[in-house]
Amino acid sequence: MAFGAIISLFLISSCSDPATVGIELAPGNNQIGVVFEEFELPAQVVLLDSFNTTNQSILVVGEEVDSFFGKTSATGYSRMYISTATRPDIDAILDSVYFSLNILNVDGINLDESKSYSIHKLTEPIRDTLYYNFDDLSYEAGPFSSGEIAFGEKTDTLVSFQVEEEFAEEIFSKMKFGVEFKDLFSFRDYFPGIAVKAREGDNSSIGVGLGSSTGLKVYYHNEGDTASTVYNISTTSSRSFNGLKSDRSGTPTEVVTDTYKAYDVGSKVGMKSMLGMVIKLDTSPFDAFLDTLVGVTFNQVSLELGELEAQPDTQVPPGAIIMYFTDATNRILKSSTGLLLAVQADGQAQIYTNEDGIIVPNTNAPAALIYDSEKKNYSQYITSHVNSLFRGQLTRKDWLLYANSTTSNGDDFKRSLRQFILDKNKVKVKVIYSKSR
Repeated sequence: MAFGAIISLFLISSCSDPATVGIELAPGNNQIGVVFEEFELPAQVVLLDSFNTTNQSILVVGEEVDSFFGKTSATGYSRMYISTATRPDIDAILDSVYFSLNILNVDGINLDESKSYSIHKLTEPIRDTLYYNFDDLSYEAGPFSSGEIAFGEKTDTLVSFQVEEEFAEEIFSKMKFGVEFKDLFSFRDYFPGIAVKAREGDNSSIGVGLGSSTGLKVYYHNEGDTASTVYNISTTSSRSFNGLKSDRSGTPTEVVTDTYKAYDVGSKVGMKSMLGMVIKLDTSPFDAFLDTLVGVTFNQVSLELGELEAQPDTQVPPGAIIMYFTDATNRILKSSTGLLLAVQADGQAQIYTNEDGIIVPNTNAPAALIYDSEKKNYSQYITSHVNSLFRGQLTRKDWLLYANSTTSNGDDFKRSLRQFILDKNKVKVKVIYSKSR
């Protein structure tokens, strides 16, 4: 009786109408019965340990506040680079100095309203070490450059902000006369780097691309010149990292204090990039479901998350989510060779025999839950994975959902503040299987 009660809890609905489940059967074939089952996977949130954000090739800059994750502040830090360009003559005349930001992406609310950004001079150097998402460096309270921009429908743009006059005169003077521009090491002793910040209350974030387009542009002319010459102080070939501060006071997630511990935070769960908050799915309902089946063929199995909690179209959730294997440690499990273990793409081998003749999980083709902007949900087929569980080829593991693309050159989870929230009862497995009558 107890076992039957468990099954009735997990199996929400059932039907055998092929038209309902979307599978067409040959006319008159009455030897096959098609069944549709649906059940939920319990969900919790897990805060990962701090992770390396050094040299991600993008600065994450933002200020966001919401009722689930609280207040999140992201600051981008970078050294700066001078080339062997000819320095201005001693009698050169300064025309103007700007700081340019190569904004690759924008995420947030009310993007038709002006968002403000400021660039501050570091007061301590960025060292040749690894920096993590909760690290920070000290910088001057007053920015040497700042400005506002209303993005509207722009998702990428190059902006230039005027530099404070006192700073412009100082750096131009040193450029002409000072030992600070003798070489890169002397320059970085004088100018350790920058911190790029957003304005509190703007509820938005940007990704700033590092390279020749992000940095100082000093325009000047020598006597007799008819046009200005530009001296670039850029973020090309410069060490960088992203730092984050999180205040979750008064929110459901304020109880999430320890890393690698699964928390029940109420009726909702959520994921937020760079904060390191992910979703853990308890996959034990698969046991209760699969134990009831004998001699079936799985036609189609999918995992669906959502519909997500409503947010503006300009606040885009992560594009893809990997289903990594985990256990009671709430860490991503790895193979004996150190590769991350995950649900493999449908139609791909879920297991293989290694050189020692042992059957082990495959790692070559991780499956990704894909976001559908119209349905406002994530989904992916996991038919091959469930087949392997049913046949005993794989040992069932719980899953950590981690926002990342299977094709990205970088780790998306470390390169933005993208997030989503959903009701826990909207995490569903949908199964279509055939059985002999």
